Amino acid sequence: MDLKDELRTAAWRKATKSGSNQGNCLEVAPLSGGRVGVRDTEAPEKEPFVVSAAVWDAFVDGAKKGEFDF
Repeated sequence: MDLKDELRTAAWRKATKSGSNQGNCLEVAPLSGGRVGVRDTEAPEKEPFVVSAAVWDAFVDGAKKGEFDF
């Protein structure tokens, strides 16, 4: 399966604490080859970012540590 097909059929999910109707969220989906798709819930038709699992794990770790807090 090519990447475009995989992204179209991916199992997208968002954080349960994000709220169901508020937007302003990211959705993620596990992909083949240890990759992760990331997209904006307000623009799911736009091309998602695709990063390695290591990059995603580093992002999640930083978020948990508050590295991105304003």
